[in-house]
Amino acid sequence: MPSYDVMPEVQLYQPTEVDDALNLAEKFRQQGWLLGGGQDTYGWLKDRAKNPTALIDLNDIEAFKGIKATSTGIEIGALTTLRDIIRNPLINDHFEILAKAAGRVASPQIRNVGTLGGNLIQDTRCWYYRRGLACYRAGGNLCYADSPEAMNREHALFNASRCVAVSPSDTATALVALNATMVIKNIDGDREMSAEDFFVGPDTHITQMTALEPGEILTGIKLSNEWSNARYYFEKIADRDVWDFALVSIALVIKEEANTVKDSRMVCGGVACTPYRLNKVEQYLKGNPLSEKIITNAAKIASQGAETLNYNHFKIPLMENLVKRALRS
Repeated sequence: MPSYDVMPEVQLYQPTEVDDALNLAEKFRQQGWLLGGGQDTYGWLKDRAKNPTALIDLNDIEAFKGIKATSTGIEIGALTTLRDIIRNPLINDHFEILAKAAGRVASPQIRNVGTLGGNLIQDTRCWYYRRGLACYRAGGNLCYADSPEAMNREHALFNASRCVAVSPSDTATALVALNATMVIKNIDGDREMSAEDFFVGPDTHITQMTALEPGEILTGIKLSNEWSNARYYFEKIADRDVWDFALVSIALVIKEEANTVKDSRMVCGGVACTPYRLNKVEQYLKGNPLSEKIITNAAKIASQGAETLNYNHFKIPLMENLVKRALRS
């Protein structure tokens, strides 16, 4: 019988060059585990909930790190630590909402080593799934969280399809609000996609949370000047101020002109299997002043279509109040 006090046996690879990392990712595909900061990795392995044959440690690849200005905005390496994002002057001067979101991830110790890419592609925190139960997401035929006796206060209000687990990433909500572009590499080349399309729900991939395919690596994130220096708001509500994942969070970027909303992007975390963009709210706000009546109506629109479970009814007023707080700011 295996001992759960030690890590399971797994082959470790530590490439230093991009091509070597891509070749390893292609060689092992589903059986290879890509390691960034590693804070989400070790629990999975120790609990035997995931059983890769190869651990591909990307931390020595300098090409996947750093923050630089470009003619169109900013590029961030996926292995850039959350601490560096929080402290970077380029991000704080132009895309402060990302720094604020990164600053709410876990604890200072984790932010020191945790990476942006790792925070984005971490798997859901649903404890039924993490305990190794054969739920839909794990390849079974049942959602343990969506049953009369389940404990599901942290689970989804929107867009559930068999699985009701939510996306745990704090930085994902900010990047979807900023209309970020994700840079993905494999041995055949690069591809790019919007952050909004990068995160996928169970209706698309019941066993995945992102559009990454086997053999692919998320290598970078691009932020366009389109939303540089817009007005920002980010807030995360959790049971504890540190460590905990969001019960509900909100990320808002907004542009105003002549006292009316010219354009906006509003995204909630903790309410859906992906970062949940409030498209109807954005449409309603466009061309309107941010009066108290408009703000109240926007909050009601935000929660339309919510489907509650046994214990997550509280998320509806919480979400509505966060929309109000964001717009009043």
